[in-house]
Amino acid sequence: MSELGATIKKLGFGLMRLPQKGDVIDVDQVKTMVDLFMDAGFTYFDTAWAYAGSEDAIRQALVERYPRESYQLATKNAAWINCKTKEEARAQFDTSLKQTGAGYFDFYLLHNLGEARTQYFDDYDMWSWVQEKKAEGLIRHVGFSFHSTPEELEEILNTHPEMEFVQLQINYADWENPAVQSRRCYEVARAHNKPVIIMEPVKGGMLATPPESVVKILKAAEPQSSVASWAVRFAADLDGVITVLSGMSSVEQMKDNLSYMKDFHGLSDTQKAVLKQAQEELARIPLIPCTTCNYCAKVCPMNIGISGSFTAMNYLTLYGDKAAAQHQEGWLVGGHGHERASECIQCGKCEEACPQHIAIREQLKKVSSTLLV
Repeated sequence: MSELGATIKKLGFGLMRLPQKGDVIDVDQVKTMVDLFMDAGFTYFDTAWAYAGSEDAIRQALVERYPRESYQLATKNAAWINCKTKEEARAQFDTSLKQTGAGYFDFYLLHNLGEARTQYFDDYDMWSWVQEKKAEGLIRHVGFSFHSTPEELEEILNTHPEMEFVQLQINYADWENPAVQSRRCYEVARAHNKPVIIMEPVKGGMLATPPESVVKILKAAEPQSSVASWAVRFAADLDGVITVLSGMSSVEQMKDNLSYMKDFHGLSDTQKAVLKQAQEELARIPLIPCTTCNYCAKVCPMNIGISGSFTAMNYLTLYGDKAAAQHQEGWLVGGHGHERASECIQCGKCEEACPQHIAIREQLKKVSSTLLV
């Protein structure tokens, strides 16, 4: 494999969910995790300017303790967070250099492109600016992370073929999920010959504790393997993947990931069949059949975030984690400028527009009584 990242092992240390001691990151535990990771031959670390305390922690745990050429460090620029000028957006890079002490970044990402967020990178001309930083030797490889539709990904890659890689949310639960479209986004990136870094392979921890019927399938196949391991291995088995990021929060999680990824050489046909069975079982769980076409949103007089509300409700049904579902609702609804389900006036225009014939008014009542309390 001659692609970017061919020598990088397929497990990356995601630094968004580091262990805490009280209200601060437990740097001593992070040092232990870094040592285990490096000793096992893994070298890719992923942080971001927007991850509170993470860049500082990795400076102490990694940069100040290992030769610079012995690892790859990635960080990200979130131009859409509280930036009113291009100078403010670009200043994030200098802050990241200072906080990490890394001298340069092996991988630098324009962070969380998609929807209205992309416009900030256009308005501040971040695309040409990162190329300047690359020419200066402060960045080795430039790419972007992405959370939106395959159509929008296609548009960005057509406009910016100079981007060297794409970071995508990919996991076996979201592979055919109409709200995420993991497979289609992955296929767009590969059609453009862009290698992929995978984020959220365990879906923010959800696939470490999937529905019990799914757990039974995975445990019957490999009693000794953790449920989470199936999710990471699914992602690592895909072609053209630089690495799979796991947001590890403890030494125990690190040891588990290393146990099955240290000598990972791909999934067997039998293992692929087990994962297919797990996907089919997830698909059997009764969910609101929303495809996020958002025809309903176009006719709603109250601007209610209907599809976002339903995505969050489906999270609750699948994983039984109310806090995570509420977080999803907050981001997909309020975070995108929509009104909440409780504002529904029961006019019924949405149901007339819905090609899935969902009883939207009734479902919004359930969202209000279940998630918004």
